[in-house]
Amino acid sequence: MEEEDLNYSYPDNTDKIFEVHEPNEFYNEKRDFTTLEAWRNCQEVKLFFYNKILPLLPSIEKFNLDIQIRKAIVSTTANIAEGYGRYHYQEGIQFYRISRGSLYELKDHLLSCFDFKYIDNEAKDLGEKLIETAKITLNGFINFVRSKIEQGKQK
Repeated sequence: MEEEDLNYSYPDNTDKIFEVHEPNEFYNEKRDFTTLEAWRNCQEVKLFFYNKILPLLPSIEKFNLDIQIRKAIVSTTANIAEGYGRYHYQEGIQFYRISRGSLYELKDHLLSCFDFKYIDNEAKDLGEKLIETAKITLNGFINFVRSKIEQGKQK
């Protein structure tokens, strides 16, 4: 496994330098977590909730349901990003599973918004569709990463 040395210096132009030794197979300047279909689908869910659901919540929910939704929304994409940045596949899977759990939490919040009559059936149906698409692609990505682990064990 060939390693690439990446040298970084501090912004104040001091002579402090630190090096990162990372195997080349893990680095591709054209790909990062934003190129993952699972992340992009979670991003769609996030934008849907921010633009279509949160503005409909009454002020009484500002410190209740609103905050719970905001935390779960950000968790979906942030955990994929963090998992993608981890060195070992198994470690990454833990973060992808947290992201998946946040999608399930969002579905519950969406249903609560509908039950409390904050959103109409059309918004609920669209939200469920976006969440389901995100869950399917995220599960597929988790399975892909799991297969990489199994391939590594066979070598």
